[in-house]
Amino acid sequence: MTQDASFAVCESNSRGRQTPEPAHPYRGAFDRDRDRVIHCAAFRRLEGKTQVFTTGLNDHYRTRLTHTIEVAQIGRTLARNLGVNESLTEAICLAHDLGHAPFGHNGEAILNTLMASHGGFEHNRQALRIVDFIEHPYPTFAGLNLMYETRLGLMKHTSPYDHPAAGADWPRHPTIEGQIADLADRIAYNCHDLEDGLRSRLLEYEQLAELELVEQVVRRGQLDRIDDFVVRRTRLAKGLLDLLAIDAIETTRRALALASIQTWRQAAEQPLTLVQISQPAESALCQIEAFLLNNMYLHPALEPSARQAKEWLNQLFETFIDHPEQMPSYYQKMIDAEGLERVVCDYLSGMTDRYCVSLANHIH
Repeated sequence: MTQDASFAVCESNSRGRQTPEPAHPYRGAFDRDRDRVIHCAAFRRLEGKTQVFTTGLNDHYRTRLTHTIEVAQIGRTLARNLGVNESLTEAICLAHDLGHAPFGHNGEAILNTLMASHGGFEHNRQALRIVDFIEHPYPTFAGLNLMYETRLGLMKHTSPYDHPAAGADWPRHPTIEGQIADLADRIAYNCHDLEDGLRSRLLEYEQLAELELVEQVVRRGQLDRIDDFVVRRTRLAKGLLDLLAIDAIETTRRALALASIQTWRQAAEQPLTLVQISQPAESALCQIEAFLLNNMYLHPALEPSARQAKEWLNQLFETFIDHPEQMPSYYQKMIDAEGLERVVCDYLSGMTDRYCVSLANHIH
């Protein structure tokens, strides 16, 4: 489906870039945003950042980068079928986790504690800080100079684990494209974390019997007749994803029709987001999220790596606070304007897992 909805973002109704730039002869503004994200250093480093399992433990577990690519694939499908801006959706999906610290949500919690007296740390705001300030590929301005609606999607990214900040300069919600990115992220990490949990054997099939969505997928796909563990596990994740994506498209179409919105600004100021899944699917997805939290994310087998991550990040934070000259000169030059603690946090949060470990061991 082509971009045809009146509430879709396009260049003519966009608030544009902070620094005006001439149009490109062959690429649209939101295509350029997507490409700028893909080519930035923070995007490349996602390959070495934890999704659930620390990178390097197994070549088959998802990293923050492979998760991001999967989110973008789901987001494109939803955007295409809802008639909105596919390039904007993809740009937001690809950038939504740029601000993640090493060691996943554990790393984020550790940095937030370390920065408690200095504004805290939250990866959505850090993603915006990266694209607005820290990345510096252009000679005349800092940041990637992304379109307002792309930046809005990062600032207002929402999920059960993401809580956007309020601000006078931002509407209540992101555009429909940003709302799609939020739901695509939620669908991706639940389906694929479940698959990785089975792969790791932290989860067993017998534990999933009470999950309503799993029962539906098993029944529809006759997965109980598949003996191959790998095939069954893969078909389960893909079946869950397909079920939720179809539900999202059909439910969101109804919600958009009832809302009778005409512009993306109207969509962003609605009391509730318009990109959604049905109430039965929502209840069943919440069941999966609670299951993953209790049986996987808080699994005792993951506790040692969480404790070790805390030691590494605490050690490095203290070291660079006491000896900022040990940071790269690029970060040292920011200290006067940004404050020492914030710059140290910027440096640490941008590290891959393996670089953080290597540096901690070297300094120790």
